[in-house]
Amino acid sequence: MNRIFIHGLLGSGQGFKGNFLRQRFPDMLTPDFPGTLDERMRRLGAILAQSAPWILVGSSLGGLMATMAAAAHPERIRRMVLLAPALIWPDFVRRLPPPIAVPTIIYHGRNDPLIPLLQVRPLIEQVFTHATLHEVDDDHMLHATMPLIPWEEYLAE
Repeated sequence: MNRIFIHGLLGSGQGFKGNFLRQRFPDMLTPDFPGTLDERMRRLGAILAQSAPWILVGSSLGGLMATMAAAAHPERIRRMVLLAPALIWPDFVRRLPPPIAVPTIIYHGRNDPLIPLLQVRPLIEQVFTHATLHEVDDDHMLHATMPLIPWEEYLAE
């Protein structure tokens, strides 16, 4: 099974979440995505085109990137786990994709000041047809939540 972690705007594949996931799943890809959103999406698209199916784990802007990839090529994606996805990105909100049927698990902190849950919740309902939202007592980083997520279940082949 192909698994990839997609970090957020200021993160890297070698940060807390990337290292956390790679320790549990040594074959998980955790590349860096520098540049603009378009540049990041081109890099992600090239990786996802190499094989399929994929399990995508996206954090913040990486969650938006995973969502955009699933909207463009749902046949390549088996499942997504999104961590405080930045679905409120203005360009995304202006042009919402058709509903995405990829099974999606979302964790979002109730105390997230960067991507407020109240703004994300209605977008989740519009964008995904098979999403499960877990609202947790955490902030945008989800450091307290990461060890509690049943990763073995979500990332199983």
